[in-house]
Parts: sequence; C-alpha cells; structure tokens
Amino acid sequence: MDGISILYPLLAHMLLVISLYILLITRKKKAIKAKTVDFKKTALNNKAWPEDVVQVSNNLDNQFESPLIFYALCIITVLVGAVNTFAITLSVAYVGFRYIHAYVHVGTNYVPHRLRAFALSLFAMLLLLLQTIVHIYIAA
Repeated sequence: MDGISILYPLLAHMLLVISLYILLITRKKKAIKAKTVDFKKTALNNKAWPEDVVQVSNNLDNQFESPLIFYALCIITVLVGAVNTFAITLSVAYVGFRYIHAYVHVGTNYVPHRLRAFALSLFAMLLLLLQTIVHIYIAA
C-alpha cells in the first residue's frame, strides 16, 4: 500500500481550515457592513464580535487542538510503515467527523450533535494510534 495515501485526509482537513477562515472573513465583513462591531472592543477581545463570528472563531480554535495530534500521528504512521486500508479508513473517518463537527459548530451549534461528532473523531484517532502502536510492536 502506498504510505502517502494517508496524507490525503490530512490535506482534506487543511482544506476545512482554509474554508473556515474564508467563512470567518465573510462573517466579519457582514458584521462590519451591518455596523454591529465595536472596533475598540474587537481589537482586544475576539469574543466582542457578533455570535455568528465567535462561533466560527471558536471552531477554528478547535481545528488546532486534536488535529495537531492527528497530523503527527499520520506522519508517524507513514514513517513506521503502518499505512494500510484500515489506517486510511480511520483517517478518512477522523476528518469526516471533523467536517461534521465544524458544520454543526458554525451552524446550529447544537451541543449534543457537536459532542457526538467530536467524540467519534477522537475514537477514530484512538483506533489509528492503537493500530500504529501494534504495528511498531510487531515490527520490533
């Protein structure tokens, strides 16, 4: 199996982050145009923006938490030669759940659905970690 294939979901996650930045810019422009922004407050406090802007900003923060571990794990999985169909499937699942989490977070922001998507993404990453550890153990 081509070890590089596991990096495609990683790139898909990067696309999600860039898309969220574009959404953030769009929502900030809309808030500025509607004159609902106190520039003195927003210059020092990101939470001073309207709620729909803060939702996107908060979700962007989430995209630099567990995904950093995912990025490192994907690279380690490639380096130790543990890439297989199962690992790629778990990577796709992780990123898919991150997309669902982001969609809910910047949309309805219904916490039970958001939590479920977050938990499932972590579960997929945990399985990927365990699979990589087992591969390293067997190869040693």
